[in-house]
Amino acid sequence: MTTSTHSHVNDETRRPWSPLILLSVAEFMVVLDITVVNVALPSIGEDLGIGGADLQWVVTIYVLLTGGLLLLGGRITDVLARRSVFLAGLSLFTVASLLSGLAGSGGMLIASRAGQGVGAALLTPAALAIVTSFYTGGQRAKALGVWSAVGSAGAAVGVVLGGVLTTWLSWEWIFLVNVPIGVAAAVIALRILPATAAAAPARSLDLPGALLVVAGLVVLVYAIDGTAEHGWGSSRTLGLAALSLALLAAFAHVESRSRQPLVPPATWRARSLIASSAVLLGVTGLLVGTFFLNSLYLQGVNGATALETGLGFLPFAVSIGLSAHVASAVMPRSGSRVLVAAGLVLTAVGALGLALAPDRAAYGADILPGLLAIGFGVGLVFPGVSVTAMSRVEPEQTGLAAGVLSTAHEIGAALGVAILAAVAAIGDAAGAASIAAGYEDGFIAAAGIALALAAVAVAAVPSVKPERSAQAMAH
Repeated sequence: MTTSTHSHVNDETRRPWSPLILLSVAEFMVVLDITVVNVALPSIGEDLGIGGADLQWVVTIYVLLTGGLLLLGGRITDVLARRSVFLAGLSLFTVASLLSGLAGSGGMLIASRAGQGVGAALLTPAALAIVTSFYTGGQRAKALGVWSAVGSAGAAVGVVLGGVLTTWLSWEWIFLVNVPIGVAAAVIALRILPATAAAAPARSLDLPGALLVVAGLVVLVYAIDGTAEHGWGSSRTLGLAALSLALLAAFAHVESRSRQPLVPPATWRARSLIASSAVLLGVTGLLVGTFFLNSLYLQGVNGATALETGLGFLPFAVSIGLSAHVASAVMPRSGSRVLVAAGLVLTAVGALGLALAPDRAAYGADILPGLLAIGFGVGLVFPGVSVTAMSRVEPEQTGLAAGVLSTAHEIGAALGVAILAAVAAIGDAAGAASIAAGYEDGFIAAAGIALALAAVAVAAVPSVKPERSAQAMAH
């Protein structure tokens, strides 16, 4: 295939879909690895001798480093050639996946998961920047709809795949499966992705700012993780929260004095991008928190196996994809804000349904309806906020905007699990009664968060109506 390296301002030019498919596959692996570990955690802990809070870091270190470094990844994408940044991130992610599968200790696994996070922080903004610059007009909005569907469904499919691989093979394969896919994607990328020049002249990068924001976020999640044992008002929790605030304040100070900040001050005045990112952070937290709480409930209360738990999320994954497809088709008529607000209200309804389920809830009668409501709800939100966030971004800033949006997604995943787990207060050795009580508390909190986000969407998220041709491509 021949790809043009000329300007992408001609909206009438029809671009092939093969680059979108390739980039979506790579992004699917990144999103998949947020949740693929969840149902395998007991097996990992038993084999490697990891327990308690240390086991949870197998999940959180990945999303924290991915989210915390995405702003730097977005800036690198704007400075260097986008295809080169994508290939570097994909290569690092693939190698780290191999090391994760071969890990013989908890420390090695957590370190290799950190490597996956760094690779994802380069891969994600570079891939989205290529999508938004390669496609134009109706094709661009359609591509963003597909991208949103892939991202939202990937998290749900991760739980299904994690159960399948853990039961049929072993937990190592939840990581090793990435290796052949990553190698093939890198080879194909060299042939079909446009080889563009660097988007901006070489310049310094704000490494101190990146380190400070990562440190602040790690300390914050560490503080939240410990509240179930130490309490929200304990000296430990308050001290760590104060340290996190100090680190994040130092990040803001460094940014204000930097010649090349990770996020230029003008970005914070971009209402469509910042409001959409805030809603995305919250709804991603609810989505991943739903996986977490239901994984505990299905295995700890209903006695489901890892495979049964994973398959129980399959309708959830399908509902997200179908809803995102509908949202992309309806958005040219309804506008994005209506879809976002409606999706958040539907998410709240689903969360309340799960909170009201009996202590020993039946999957089909009590749990599935709530999961479907949440799935359809978040499926409406993701395309709406993605299209709105990118609607008023200049072409040379697409990498930065992609980094901000993706940061919200990843940090939302970490905070969502941490906050809902802290509210549920389910300990390592919790019995069925404790898990059921925590499940109810967690989803009451989730419903409240969803309603608050709906109010934010109505008040702050602009309404965007993309072209009528920008309906979701079948997938």
